[in-house]
Amino acid sequence: MRTKLLGDILGGVLSGDVVPYLGPGVLGDVTSFDDGSPIPADDTSLIMAMTGGRHLSPKLMEEFPRAAMHFELKKGRKFLSHFLTMTYGNKPWTGGAVHEWLASLSLPYIIDTNRDTRLQELYAGRPHTLVSGVARIVGSDYRFRLWESDGSQYRSVTHDEVNASLPVLFKPHGTPLPEPTYIASDADYVDYITELMGGFAIPGFAKLHRQGKKYLVAGLRLRRDTQRMVLSELIADSHEHAGWVFIEEPTSKERRYCATKGLEVVEADFASFLEIADRASVA
Repeated sequence: MRTKLLGDILGGVLSGDVVPYLGPGVLGDVTSFDDGSPIPADDTSLIMAMTGGRHLSPKLMEEFPRAAMHFELKKGRKFLSHFLTMTYGNKPWTGGAVHEWLASLSLPYIIDTNRDTRLQELYAGRPHTLVSGVARIVGSDYRFRLWESDGSQYRSVTHDEVNASLPVLFKPHGTPLPEPTYIASDADYVDYITELMGGFAIPGFAKLHRQGKKYLVAGLRLRRDTQRMVLSELIADSHEHAGWVFIEEPTSKERRYCATKGLEVVEADFASFLEIADRASVA
């Protein structure tokens, strides 16, 4: 990995000019505290966890939102919320080198598209603002909920009550804590992305955070339209060179998408970058 590239990325992250954007691949070293089993993170592992290890039809196995829609139609929306809460909120998980590294840097803004709570746990002792994505709700035009932690517990806050000086954790696909909200099924994504494109799924202070920024996209493949659409909206107003995406063997579709967004593809596993970053911090 080029020394200048490493310096550009690390320097930008440390200054707050480069925003980390986390996908399921960063959960590869997160395991159950009880038995060491891996946390369900990617489409296949989530589907298998949801079905109790049973394979679905090839079409449904292609991606979690499609399988989640299938189960929502069969068992109801509460089934999905219960499954995700039991998976991510009611089991002890350990590990997460990427999360530990980012938490040690006290960054102003992180986007975590996973539904687990590892990053929240590492932020538990410090005040911060949490933005959690929601979908298909009535009584509000917005598709997010705002929480403020005082370092010990969360409280719900309004736009006007947000403390702009606090670091922000943005969980667009939801989280179990402090109250479960999730973007999971196809219907959730249709609603969420529609409102995201309209500007109603990201709060105003987060829009300020993204102006002129670059992004460090880690653990995310960009093969699916849903992944690309969410990323496109969340990095709107970015720098002309929008940052870097770590993909070991990018497809031609991923390359074309990244080129249109000003994202530079780094053909390497993010774990290798993390090792170098750790050595740099020690040196």
